[in-house]
Amino acid sequence: MQTMVHDSTMSAPIPNRAPAGGGTVMAFDFGVKRIGVATGNTMLGSAHPLTTIAFADKARRYAAIAALIAEWQPALLVVGLPSHMDGTEHEISKLARKFARELGARFALPVELVDERLTSAMAEMELAQAHVKLSKRKALVDQMAAQQILQSYFDARPTRTSAV
Repeated sequence: MQTMVHDSTMSAPIPNRAPAGGGTVMAFDFGVKRIGVATGNTMLGSAHPLTTIAFADKARRYAAIAALIAEWQPALLVVGLPSHMDGTEHEISKLARKFARELGARFALPVELVDERLTSAMAEMELAQAHVKLSKRKALVDQMAAQQILQSYFDARPTRTSAV
């Protein structure tokens, strides 16, 4: 089965890939050391932080993701695509694209890529403003960044543009 990964960071329009009639969407803030995860529902258009996956080996990371997917039953996956402030990609962008392709292939679900510039910095700022101790922020920042990625997806849905 070929899985399509749609990239909403590009400019060519594609049909809305959101689940028909609403449904759960799961978002990922991909990182080499940690992956933040958030969930939300298309009918509510609201994202919520879920967890941070911090396993070093790929097998345990995907086992944790499989358990979350089994529990939450998302109809769509969203992966944040990092880039420089000018929009150009860097090495982690390639890894995030690979992660998105692997998610789609492993779980037979559609995957959208969404621009994630500054989401980790914004999450860090929110945690600091909430007076969360520095020692506790590391465990929360990635899942809050995933929440921001998913919220961006929800907020942009009516006018979102993508390319395959």
